[in-house]
Amino acid sequence: MSGRKKAAEKRSPEKRNPEQRSPEKRKAEAAAATVTVCRGCCCGRPEKNPGTDHRAQLTTLRERLGAHRVRVSDCLDVCEQSNVIVVSPAPAARADGARPVWLGLIHDADAVADIADWIQAGGPGLAEPPAILDLYRFAPSRRIRAESGIEA
Repeated sequence: MSGRKKAAEKRSPEKRNPEQRSPEKRKAEAAAATVTVCRGCCCGRPEKNPGTDHRAQLTTLRERLGAHRVRVSDCLDVCEQSNVIVVSPAPAARADGARPVWLGLIHDADAVADIADWIQAGGPGLAEPPAILDLYRFAPSRRIRAESGIEA
């Protein structure tokens, strides 16, 4: 049996069939942002960013953002900006015009804490980001956005 099939079998029935989720869970998911953490060829590599605790970054986001989705991505192809975190708005904010926010050069715990605080307050389209995050914000090319699967 392939690894993909085994992984699918391990998932709970509600992950395989979204209609089986409770109304409360569906409502929480609709209000949740998605955080994509690049851990591809350069992001998350101690050789590229020595002194950065890559594992702690991911742990902090997952612990602090329980209601929000935190996922790890392969290379997003913006290696010059490593470590990269993309914050995609909650579906309701997206429907109102909010777009994903790309943040790069995330190397310290304070930056990760600022990102988590902003997402807990609502994230893109629902809460103003801390001003300090303007230093980390960047705009990837259309090609990068299209290839990443993270809609602009």
